[in-house]
Amino acid sequence: MLSRNEAAGKIMVALDKPEAKAAVELADRLQGSGCWMKVGMELFYAAGPEIVRELKSRGFRIFLDLKMHDIPNTVRGGARSIARLGVDLFNVHGAGGLAMMSAAAEGVRDALEAGDAERAPLVIAVTQLTSTSQRVLNDEIGIPGELENAVVHYAKLAQAAGLQGVVASPLEVRAIKQACGDGFITVTPGIRPRGADAGDQSRITTPRDAVAGGTDYLVIGRPITAALSPSEALDNILKEMTES
Repeated sequence: MLSRNEAAGKIMVALDKPEAKAAVELADRLQGSGCWMKVGMELFYAAGPEIVRELKSRGFRIFLDLKMHDIPNTVRGGARSIARLGVDLFNVHGAGGLAMMSAAAEGVRDALEAGDAERAPLVIAVTQLTSTSQRVLNDEIGIPGELENAVVHYAKLAQAAGLQGVVASPLEVRAIKQACGDGFITVTPGIRPRGADAGDQSRITTPRDAVAGGTDYLVIGRPITAALSPSEALDNILKEMTES
């Protein structure tokens, strides 16, 4: 069974806010909890790199969720800049292919070798968004076969590119670990506490079930950030994760 501190260290709170002030105020209400902060596109595009520095100064570990997907040289440069920023983890899209994902790892090494980064952030790849259903995968994205097979394929490709893990739904974690090993990191959105609304997610599970399934990190947004008391909501989730 997880301790409270271990459980808190697995939670990444999605700060999906349109401006820095609201994001920092929410983060301050969770300071000292031991959880991560996830900075996504909405907040980063509004507030820029300074929001990462602001949150790092408060002691939070940061997952920068920008899902880079471009030609390899562009991704290499972007990864170099992100490594300089001092985030703890960032992601690229697995659909960009082996060369693109390898370029992200190279960009991190460039920053380290130049002395522009104190340490290397973890780099992970998005497999399939948790809003993607089997129908969307086959009929709209155009990938045939089972969704789990597509996810595992991207996970194995990310591992071959030298990345440390993937973003996937909690429903695919066991298959990913079986294919890539227990040390290969899984970051799982689509987490909804008992009784919470599914929102726009298709492949979801509870925090307790996600932990039981072997995931390393749980991305949780609205169940915490939209609560009247975010700290109380987080506390309830931690209880759910640690109860025997």
